[in-house]
Amino acid sequence: MEVMRQRCAGLDVHKAMVVACIRITAGGEITRECRTFDTSTSGLRGLLAWLMESGCSHVAMEATGVYWKPVWNILSDGRFDLIVANAAHIKNVPGRKTDVNDATWIADLLACGLLRASFVPEPEIQELRSFLRARKQLIRQQSSHILRIQKTLEEANIKLASVITDIMGLSGRRMIKAIIAGETDPMRLAALAHRRIKAPREMLIEALRGRVTDYHRFMLQLYLEQHDALAAAVDKIDRAVDAAIAQMDEEGAAGQATFCALSMLLCSIPGIGMLAATTILAEIGTDMSRFPTSGHLLAWAGMCPGQNESAGKRKSSRLRKGAPWLKTMLVQCAWAASRKKDSYYRAQFNRLRSKRGAKKAICAVAASMLTAIYHMLKNGAFHQDLGADHFDRRSTEAKAKRLVAQLVKLGFQVELQAFAAAA
Repeated sequence: MEVMRQRCAGLDVHKAMVVACIRITAGGEITRECRTFDTSTSGLRGLLAWLMESGCSHVAMEATGVYWKPVWNILSDGRFDLIVANAAHIKNVPGRKTDVNDATWIADLLACGLLRASFVPEPEIQELRSFLRARKQLIRQQSSHILRIQKTLEEANIKLASVITDIMGLSGRRMIKAIIAGETDPMRLAALAHRRIKAPREMLIEALRGRVTDYHRFMLQLYLEQHDALAAAVDKIDRAVDAAIAQMDEEGAAGQATFCALSMLLCSIPGIGMLAATTILAEIGTDMSRFPTSGHLLAWAGMCPGQNESAGKRKSSRLRKGAPWLKTMLVQCAWAASRKKDSYYRAQFNRLRSKRGAKKAICAVAASMLTAIYHMLKNGAFHQDLGADHFDRRSTEAKAKRLVAQLVKLGFQVELQAFAAAA
């Protein structure tokens, strides 16, 4: 196999140590040297000094949990190309697996040019990405506490969720706090409801007639305090995100679009708000030159099916895991876009849902939105909706061909004959 890199190194990263293997090709001979370093700051600096003394031009390691990040932060100061590879792409041959063999295998793959570098954004984008991922996790925990509150109310035979959509809204919180304080009269509890509550008063009173004990009050207060504490943490993260974006815009190069401006650009897409736009930019970055085409971005995000072909037959292939944080946000935005009237995304969703089902249709809509995001960030253009009648404006021949194919499947023999042109 052709050797493309004469001096390179492979790193097998662990929690407490890093096994490094330097591979040098000279005069048709290959020499290797392996050393083990601690993952402390002094140990990683020693690794950096050894790699630079050896004259390595490329260094590769696999993404192992979060343990690769401190190694990346320190080795990024070196005068060599640093690569983080997907661990699933560099599996070693089964048997004889040791840390030294793993590092040697990574070095051999790197020397032959068989490793693809993973996308590692700039430190500022990494911090913003961590903020928003932590925010999403806190929101998920909040949702879990709301379900626990609802479960406790059901145990006390309080059917509040049956008459109020959001039990943590203004009316719901008033009633829950009154229950915690010891109020048991359903009429007084129902009087706390806001005038906009659509449920009839009699139904509301009956739903609040239950059997609440001290145990229920204790659990409700506990879950409510946890919910409010998470809400305060989310507010802190939001302020930190705003400060990070403001600092990025101040330190940005002159003539380049600011992060805030790009977020507003993405907000022109149906179904995408400011929070969703910020999250998407934090996941894919602002520089689209790292992706040669929109298809490369879709493949990286896991929004297109893989290829599975054998013996000339193409088999069904599901979506890859890809970037799960980005994918979930895009799917959420796609659901919002599919509900917007007179939009291309709604027409696309309705067209595909009848053929493939709702799940596949919404993934297709999310892929279309990501394609539009790629071109918008690359060209700096606002979103232009193709319209709900886009599929009806296709060429006449394409429509006729599709309709003939449908009739043939139903068992009809079709012969097309065009009308004579008017004299």
